[in-house]
Amino acid sequence: MAMAEQRNDKPGRPANPRERRGWLSRIAPGVRGFTKKDTPENLWVKDPDSGEMLYRPDLEAALWVTPSGNHMRIGARLRLDYTFDDAKYERIATPIVVEDPLRFPDEKPYPDRLAAARKATGEQDSMAVGYGHILGQPVVVIVQDFAFMGGSLGIAAGETFVVAAKEAVKRGVPLVIFTASGGARMQEGTLSLMQMARTTLALNEVKSAGLPYVVVLTDPTTGGVTASYAMLGDVHLAEPNATIGFSGRRVIEQTIRETLPPGFQRSEFLVERGMVDQVVARKDLPEKLSSILKTLMMGRERLSSAA
Repeated sequence: MAMAEQRNDKPGRPANPRERRGWLSRIAPGVRGFTKKDTPENLWVKDPDSGEMLYRPDLEAALWVTPSGNHMRIGARLRLDYTFDDAKYERIATPIVVEDPLRFPDEKPYPDRLAAARKATGEQDSMAVGYGHILGQPVVVIVQDFAFMGGSLGIAAGETFVVAAKEAVKRGVPLVIFTASGGARMQEGTLSLMQMARTTLALNEVKSAGLPYVVVLTDPTTGGVTASYAMLGDVHLAEPNATIGFSGRRVIEQTIRETLPPGFQRSEFLVERGMVDQVVARKDLPEKLSSILKTLMMGRERLSSAA
């Protein structure tokens, strides 16, 4: 009992102990320590090809092209910024359409998927449209965002394409599209497949007006998009090593029971076979597009002058 009393009588820790400090405070008292809040998130990005960790600001300065040459997928806003002069352009609003017209049954309700995609990308749907100038050449540009439900083609995207085509005719300027899609949106069934015909009819109006339509194929462009407006351009450009096709490689191999050649469905492979006109690096796209569009518009301007 006496021993217990002695233990209780021992002086405890000081009421106000000295605050513990890290090594940086000891060697440099005037410098405050770093906290987790001070460190930016996603400061490093992994190269999909080499596995190398890349400093994000350097990658952004390189237009999201890695040192190994991988052209990483980018969103609609960045694509429009990189394409137009000084990143200045007029956004053309995405039409508001009926959501979930089929009341598609799924583990996660379709409206919830749309809401999540909108929150993640900041876009209304998988297509965004802008009007501006590319090295002085006025143009309407459509961008598909693969981050929005795989860039899938649905009613909203089809309506956006039609609006963009009409805007190009109204302003008398070329139409350019950057494709990136897995195909038609399954949650909209046949209604999504109908957009293949609607976009084709809209392109007929552009061509009837004598205006150029140029397609830039980016990774990946597949399914119903490849089977429609992605293959109807006057000129087809592609970013390096982009996947371009209808069905996937494995599906084709299982169907024909043959092994496909290396590089099959890649942009470089398709250039050799005439499906793509030229492979162009991302940094060179504005100059190449401007040159092509100005050349294609010469004939129209001459006809206008003659009339």
